[in-house]
Amino acid sequence: MYKSIIKPIEDHDVIIIHRHLKPDGDAVGSQIGLKEALTATYPHKKIFAVGDVNDRYEFIGSVDQVDTTLYHNALVIVVDTPEEDMISDNRYKLGAFFIKIDHHPARSSYGNIEIVDTNYESCAGLVADIVFTNGFILTSFGARALFTGIVTDSGRFRYSSISAKTFELTAKLLQFNFDFNEIYNNLYVEDIAIVKLRAYFVQKFKLTPNNVAYIKTTADELNQYGIDVSTASRGMVNAMAGIKGVDIWVNFTEDMERGNVIAEIRSSKYNISEVAVKFGGGGHRNASGAVLGSFTECDVMLAELDSIVKGKE
Repeated sequence: MYKSIIKPIEDHDVIIIHRHLKPDGDAVGSQIGLKEALTATYPHKKIFAVGDVNDRYEFIGSVDQVDTTLYHNALVIVVDTPEEDMISDNRYKLGAFFIKIDHHPARSSYGNIEIVDTNYESCAGLVADIVFTNGFILTSFGARALFTGIVTDSGRFRYSSISAKTFELTAKLLQFNFDFNEIYNNLYVEDIAIVKLRAYFVQKFKLTPNNVAYIKTTADELNQYGIDVSTASRGMVNAMAGIKGVDIWVNFTEDMERGNVIAEIRSSKYNISEVAVKFGGGGHRNASGAVLGSFTECDVMLAELDSIVKGKE
């Protein structure tokens, strides 16, 4: 299956790599890691990475400014993006050929070639396997990016999605010369302001009748705290993690700019991805998300999550 991407890569002189909106560490890591591998393997080709920026993950690598005219004869590769409407930068539609590489369960398919394997803990892990299997050249910077993607999407190798393959690929990446302590410092050493903010969020959470923890944050509160939607939603969801008796937790954050509410759902025990899909979202068994229309819809989702716990008791 991995060999199927070689011919399109060799047939196109311009390759543009996309990933999903509001990127996390895995999206950026798999994108930059793949760009580095292809650039080292095919130095005569023009290879770019595009998309919106998340300042938290800029240390992994930066995106490029690409002229729209380059798309007309380009190969477009999209990583870590289950649904087409989640792709950052709509110019991907202008490409001559389209490859999807992902590890999420999806409601629909897209692309001329799809390499989707939900057995991987991260898209970076899948990309690393593709790189090694196809004999692509990998730089230290590329290995560092892929390692970072694996670390973030595996929860520092704690999530149930990891496997022996995870550690096998990680061991290969660590043979390259990069400082993984520097990566951990960038990911997990926090400013005092963020530590204090998390303490506030811990005090905010509430419980459903069957101990689903949840936080609701309005747009007015975001302005009061001086933080963006991403910091409040994905950044604070695990303020409720690791609490005895709480096996599902969800963080709802109002996005006034887009007129919706971002739901980040996590679980240490149950498959919550089915609930995310029911509300138009998706993700993994223990980490999923969705975009909801209002806080009223949040209450409906909470009832669904609460029923999961109640039904298992």
